[in-house]
Amino acid sequence: MFQLSRSTNYTDAQAAMFKALGHPSRLRMAEALMNGPLCVGELRKLINADMSTASRHLAILRTAGIIADEKRGQNVYYTLRLTCLRQFLLGTAAELDKQTQARQAQLSAMMAP
Repeated sequence: MFQLSRSTNYTDAQAAMFKALGHPSRLRMAEALMNGPLCVGELRKLINADMSTASRHLAILRTAGIIADEKRGQNVYYTLRLTCLRQFLLGTAAELDKQTQARQAQLSAMMAP
């Protein structure tokens, strides 16, 4: 049997990453950072939130180790640290596409004479 986790603490840290990505706004932010660094203002606009809400979301992602921040002059720029996120999102998108196609096929079969 394949066992990935090394300890309960390790599993807890992984769960914290998934929890941090569990909010649609945080997932959108992390996904946007796959294309390169963005400042907080750009990320705020992306999720259509006020600065305080965007900052809270970014703090959760940073604490979970998903993103990193860097101050450049007056701005703070965020980068994606969890580089495997791209593959994970591509994999989940492919699975969602399969599920949608299967549902459409079922509906088509139900509606066929």
